[in-house]
Amino acid sequence: MSASKSWQDFQVETPLLDALRLCANQRHAAFYTPGHKRGAGIAASLAELVGTSVFRADLTELAELDTLFAPDGVIRTAQELAAAAFGAEETWFLVNGSTSGIIAAILACCGTGDKIILPRNVHSSAIAALILSGAIPIFILPEYDPVLDIAHSITPAAVADALKQHPDAKAVMMVYPTYYGVCGDVAAIARLAHQYHIPLLVDEAHGSHFAFHPELPTSALSAGADLTVQSIHKTLAGMTQASMLHVQGDRIDRNRLSKALQLVQSTSPSYILLASLDAARQQMALHGEALMTKTLQLADAARKQIHYIRGLSVLSSVQLPRCSTLDRTRLTVTVSGLGLTGFEVDDIFHQDLGVTAEFPSLQHLTFIISLGNTEADIDQLVQAFSTLATEYRRPSSSPPSPPSPPSPLSSLSPREAFFAPTEILPIEQAFDRICAELICPYPPGIPVLLPGEAITKTALDYLQQVQTRGGVISGCADATLKTLKVLTL
Repeated sequence: MSASKSWQDFQVETPLLDALRLCANQRHAAFYTPGHKRGAGIAASLAELVGTSVFRADLTELAELDTLFAPDGVIRTAQELAAAAFGAEETWFLVNGSTSGIIAAILACCGTGDKIILPRNVHSSAIAALILSGAIPIFILPEYDPVLDIAHSITPAAVADALKQHPDAKAVMMVYPTYYGVCGDVAAIARLAHQYHIPLLVDEAHGSHFAFHPELPTSALSAGADLTVQSIHKTLAGMTQASMLHVQGDRIDRNRLSKALQLVQSTSPSYILLASLDAARQQMALHGEALMTKTLQLADAARKQIHYIRGLSVLSSVQLPRCSTLDRTRLTVTVSGLGLTGFEVDDIFHQDLGVTAEFPSLQHLTFIISLGNTEADIDQLVQAFSTLATEYRRPSSSPPSPPSPPSPLSSLSPREAFFAPTEILPIEQAFDRICAELICPYPPGIPVLLPGEAITKTALDYLQQVQTRGGVISGCADATLKTLKVLTL
């Protein structure tokens, strides 16, 4: 970058977006993919929904557009601008979502038989990475609120104990923030990992906005993480599936990381997704603090008004474990005081009251408030809760019992269990057998059972409660949950 230009001057640029715009407006006979040929052959029904102009930009890896796996042109420049904006030394654009970044991060650090320390409430993408890499998980139970039935973050003390018992671990991973917006002590955990000369990997899928406002939690990179994966589409203005992976320091083999990303990303990346990352970066670099100020004001207004509705409570920082912080743009409302489950309220909101949450759980509804929300959205949300409290209230009942902590893994790694011979059993015969499936309520996609783990009655009771009360269980071969796939004895 030229010394005559400031950092902010460069952030005005959108090299990838500009190149895509030029290519989309060029007139030529197209004899390359995709088959719709710049929209000429697109189905009329789809064109009616989204228009035709978007398809002119749905292009392949033309010379002017660079290549994702070996960038030396506009993609490389766009990634360098993103690294500067988000505080990284190097950034990779992801078109297969944060899932691909999490998998690549673990593949870059761990091989068959290598240990990795990570929370038991990790996203299912990390379990997929264990299966693909053959790594051995050293699970840490996160801090847990049994009253609210909310799992928070892992603690530095728990990480220190795991490292003491497993000094040969190759990496530590943590989730920051959790789906509920709770942020653990990244700085302390990073220091512990670095004492053992291993990297801290952070699933920061829901924290891509942290770097752009002083009242938000500290970004994982600022707190000392070596690698972080962010879903730009979740809390910023990237298109769905568009994410970034950031790295700093020398504890990550970047060549191996690049190779791992080639294994898990499409060889036909969407340039519309890539350009949305370029545009979202520019937007936040130039206007991020103002946008986040407005977002925080909206979130605070919603929190304050909902707090005063009888029968409801809002997750707040005073309810968190010591040294944890809360992302104020994430709103979790406990609805069990109205005699309703989160799943029931989710249906009522979506079908009757014109409000759709990010995800429901047994006792709560969780909402993402982002730069795209408006005052009208907040008014509608508050009105929906007011209507709920007055017109849908039921006699209060005890909330369903949460599951007991998961049982220890068997002697099999997730990879060994995934590829082992299996059989299907009625659910009542599956207790104490070794699970061969990745089973979790979704969202948030946190596994209750995973390959290689003993099946407990309490875990199955919990899954059945979630399903009975309207939740969705993913990962089961039998969607009715009447049978389970287990390892053959």
